[in-house]
Amino acid sequence: MTTRSTQNNNVVRAWPRKRLAAAVLALLALGGCASTAVQQNLGAAQEVASQQLGTQLKWLDSEEARQQARAEVDRLLQQPLSGDDAVRIALAYSPALQTLLSEAAASSLNVTQSARLPNPVFAFERAVRGSGDHRELELGRALSFSLLDVLLLPARSRIATAQQQQIRLRMAGDVVQAATQARQAWVRAVAAAQAQVYFEQVKETADAGAELARRMQSAGNFNRLQRAREQVFSAEAVAQLARARQEAQASREALVRALGLNEAQAQALKLPERLPDLPAAPRDEQGVMKAALDQRLDVRQARAELETSAREQGLTTVTSVLDHVELGVMRNSETGEPHQRGIELALPLPIFNVGDATRGAAQARYMAAVNRTAQLAVDAASQVRENYGAYRTAYDLARHWRDEIVPLRKTISDENLLRYNGMLIGVFELLADARDQVAAVAQALNTQRDFWLADAALQAALIGRPVAAGISLQAAPAATGGGSEGGH
Repeated sequence: MTTRSTQNNNVVRAWPRKRLAAAVLALLALGGCASTAVQQNLGAAQEVASQQLGTQLKWLDSEEARQQARAEVDRLLQQPLSGDDAVRIALAYSPALQTLLSEAAASSLNVTQSARLPNPVFAFERAVRGSGDHRELELGRALSFSLLDVLLLPARSRIATAQQQQIRLRMAGDVVQAATQARQAWVRAVAAAQAQVYFEQVKETADAGAELARRMQSAGNFNRLQRAREQVFSAEAVAQLARARQEAQASREALVRALGLNEAQAQALKLPERLPDLPAAPRDEQGVMKAALDQRLDVRQARAELETSAREQGLTTVTSVLDHVELGVMRNSETGEPHQRGIELALPLPIFNVGDATRGAAQARYMAAVNRTAQLAVDAASQVRENYGAYRTAYDLARHWRDEIVPLRKTISDENLLRYNGMLIGVFELLADARDQVAAVAQALNTQRDFWLADAALQAALIGRPVAAGISLQAAPAATGGGSEGGH
């Protein structure tokens, strides 16, 4: 009785030792590609975070790393949180971003796996002819592998490289989006807290005016209409304060979610008293437009997808006809017969399916990628222009309210105070002027908030992950309630 030898044994005997060593090294290299690709993708995202956002990106892949991140967050929360620190926490601690990084790592590993050769298939046969002493035994062993996959391995490797580039750019875009959301949430939270403090002061002034009006009416120096005007201002101040408190709480909780803070950290969160001052000058439009298309991540990602689609189209041209070609080595043995050695080649016959539909679909996907890349280039330039327009308008409005309207309101207030000291107007005319200043100061706060929101949105648009600025360019409603008719 003879036996059929396996392909591994034949290969080991046939190959010289140097070739065998080279094959082992190649297998070891393939085994290390998975973690290498993940680290390369993470390194590219960390480079974007460092160069474009000015902070570090961390992937918390162990409990020790998570504990260190929590300790760092607790340290940052011991003082009022700045906008840069908010971005730092989002990129080094936020569970939402950590989820995206882990998903990107899983996608990278799947791409690495798709580029590897499938495992060879070992087949064993045992057949018996006859019975008793006249029984004949036939054994067959075969080891086969996909010849087409071996021949197309370089093409699949190039496709996998392009797919890794897409994952790398997508990860960088997720990092930019997380940083932008964190910064905008911080701006809204600080602005809402600042507005709450202001409306608390407005309510105190309104309450004082309403109490004075009540006493004046009791003394017979004020009529019912004059008192009602002061009371309605006080009532509206209560409503404004309630809305301001709710907005402050909602904005604070949105910031907590963007940073991924737990309950204890949320309680420890402290915000600055006010937003940063406006920069001395806005960004230069020519510099913004020049750098936009060179560093846009979405444009680079579209180009990478186009390259991948072109490579896949070429690969599909071959696999649509010959999608499964196997080469095997066999060794058969039969009782009383000499051993049989040979190879086996399996080829599909393109009779019912000639692959025309598959090739047509690949061509259609390629043309879709071409047109998508072209449209994205148009969208990118338009988005940058739009975001810069919103940024510049927000800057001009904020500076206009700061340098023109608020100083004019203060001048009017100072003049009315002089007139009051000279007994030319009464206290209620002075309070009426304070009511007029409420809308001006509130709008000045809103324009400052809108500028920093637009600044964060412009930075995201320049990097390549546009987000909504979330600003309002409408004027604030005028303060209600007219001046009093009474006076000295």
